[in-house]
Amino acid sequence: MTDLLWDATSSVTARTSAAALAEQVRAHVRDRGIDPLLQPAEVRGLVDEVVAGLVPDDSTANAARSAFDAIAGFGPLQRFFDDTTVEEVWINAPGRVFVARNGRSELTPVVLDAAEVRDLVERMLRVSGRRLDMSTPFVDAMLPDGSRLHVAIPDITREHWAVNVRRFVIRARSVTDLADLGMLTPGAARFLEATVVAGLNVVVAGGTQSGKTTALTALLGSVPSSERIITCEEVFELHVDHPDHVSLQTRAPSLEGTGAISLRRLVAEALRMRPTRLVVGEVRQAEALDLLIAMNSGMPAMATLHANSAREAITKLCILPLLAGSNIDPGFVVPTVAGCVDIVVHLAVTNGCRRVREISGVTGRVEGGTIEMSSIFRTEASGLTRGDGPPPHVDRFHNAGIDVHELLDTEARFDRGAR
Repeated sequence: MTDLLWDATSSVTARTSAAALAEQVRAHVRDRGIDPLLQPAEVRGLVDEVVAGLVPDDSTANAARSAFDAIAGFGPLQRFFDDTTVEEVWINAPGRVFVARNGRSELTPVVLDAAEVRDLVERMLRVSGRRLDMSTPFVDAMLPDGSRLHVAIPDITREHWAVNVRRFVIRARSVTDLADLGMLTPGAARFLEATVVAGLNVVVAGGTQSGKTTALTALLGSVPSSERIITCEEVFELHVDHPDHVSLQTRAPSLEGTGAISLRRLVAEALRMRPTRLVVGEVRQAEALDLLIAMNSGMPAMATLHANSAREAITKLCILPLLAGSNIDPGFVVPTVAGCVDIVVHLAVTNGCRRVREISGVTGRVEGGTIEMSSIFRTEASGLTRGDGPPPHVDRFHNAGIDVHELLDTEARFDRGAR
């Protein structure tokens, strides 16, 4: 009993020490006009200065770390932001903080109170310029490290603030990186690279956390340096390493209800910016129509969307444009999708691992209202292998100096040899 009491007393003392240290550092931060989230190195220096004037003991290092996390980080959650294996962090209630590693969720021992949750969210939103209140009970924002924040508050939620931070721990810059990560085979990576170079229209589909954004970022790494890429996103998520690239982001309305910029508006504006490659981060609603129209005008484009298979991705693309208005006819949309979309890459999470499950081609033909598709790569017992379907638009590959049949035949021979 005495040991338990000593442990509890020591814990309280450590917290008090960290709080006192943090208060001293905050005073210096205010005096010097430092922005903690944007200038963490300066805060680290101040913490070191204050600690240097203390008598060192076993708790000093922990107190310094806690003080730094409280001022320049995200408090008790900072340990998860520093952990490169953590893919996602979410709060269902102040005492229910979860993280995901390798696609699997786990309950953490972190316990917050309601005020701490609100303080953390306000700190996260401060650098984004986005707001959260009763009139705007949802918010999407990007954190300084590139993570995506989503928050919902009561009375949309039943009782507590629901906070979700999606981190990007995989930095694949090319399809070769995807192959190295085991998301697809080297042969499939070479085909996708050729597809991008040839200027085909690519849709990346999959479920939540299946790696769609990672895959799209990697595909953009194959765009020739002579092209100009314009990306349109709800929140900046794509990390494009390209010499001629402009990123556009939607904007929520002001307090007066004005100034909102939708994804449809971004697509329209992007077409006025002389792009040679248009990218829509995620197609969810009527912007699908604007994307199809851009594709139909000869603009090579890429996008992601939620779907459970390549076939369902095409079906969804035939439905979403109808949300643009009652004057949009399925008789126009279906053949437009068939004629515009060339390749569908479908990803899924299997046993916590992200994998490309299939790569399908769209032939351009419609039979009985159904768009014909060909299986270029499919998943079998042995993994992702060459399917029996032909690639679309062989002439575009030829114009880019690529013998796509030889490329795919080589992959098929490799698969047969492996089996």
